[in-house]
Amino acid sequence: MKNIGFILLILSLSLTTGCSWLGWGDDDEDGDETADYTERDFYEKIQGSLDGKNYTVAIRNLQLLESQFPFGKYAEQAQLELIFAQYKSGDHESSIGSADRFVRLHPQHPNVDYAFYVKGLAEIAQTSSFFGGYVPTDKTQRDIGTARDAFGTLTELLARFPKSPYAPDARKRLVDLRNQLARAEIHAANYYFARGSYLAAANRGRFVVENFQRSPAVPDGLAVMAQAYNLLEMPELAQHAVTVLAANHPEYPSLKENGEFDYDRRLLDSGNSLLGKMTFGLIKQDQPPAFDTRQLYNKAAREAGFVEEDDTADGRSALSWLTFGILD
Repeated sequence: MKNIGFILLILSLSLTTGCSWLGWGDDDEDGDETADYTERDFYEKIQGSLDGKNYTVAIRNLQLLESQFPFGKYAEQAQLELIFAQYKSGDHESSIGSADRFVRLHPQHPNVDYAFYVKGLAEIAQTSSFFGGYVPTDKTQRDIGTARDAFGTLTELLARFPKSPYAPDARKRLVDLRNQLARAEIHAANYYFARGSYLAAANRGRFVVENFQRSPAVPDGLAVMAQAYNLLEMPELAQHAVTVLAANHPEYPSLKENGEFDYDRRLLDSGNSLLGKMTFGLIKQDQPPAFDTRQLYNKAAREAGFVEEDDTADGRSALSWLTFGILD
């Protein structure tokens, strides 16, 4: 019996030690540590975590502070810092949700512009892929729903708080978002060309021209209209687009020296089909019209490595980089 009691004691100690070693029970220790915290104690601990970039701990304590002192002196400030901590920790969905909640509860708060700003940053961050920091990727070729959301959020920030300290940075980010949205429309037009949906392609090009003036994608928008209307056998509309393109962008690669539009030229993937690569050029497929002149009109895209220096290169996908251009 003594031996059995001794064995049970050892097992009990082992289990207790094992749980501690595995991190089980840490929540209880944290709960004991903050059990007697005042509101100010919480806030000072949170500031230390934020200063040390320990955002996980900061988030947990911010949530505890709000639950224990919902109407306290630091409650509203803690909600703002929760938005920031969640954004910095990479939990963008939670950051957006917390920002929406703050705006709904405190629409007249003197720092509500900050909630809009960080929400916009979180939505922008969602447009980037996990591999974006390692392999060059083209954000305009992915789902741009979050880019539209960010554009709307930052536009509202500027409309409601034009003198906000965050307004200058918001304006710069809006320019980039605007260019992304315009370029995504051109990608969609290229897709419609490949599917033979020429009217849909024309509508995409017109949308860019009408809604994204001064965007680097406008020349391609005009070219899309010219090509699509030509394929739809609407020569007057096609010529009107060519006239506007020649008047504003005479250097456009598809324009001949006499100002006529070269409807047979392909500005993207020219003669570079997968079948052509696999047969070393013995078998070629006719490529549908496709336009992408970012190397001429978007310096930022060229510097980011999304386009090559020649006038037919497109932004290379991660698949293209990983397969050395064999697959696009």
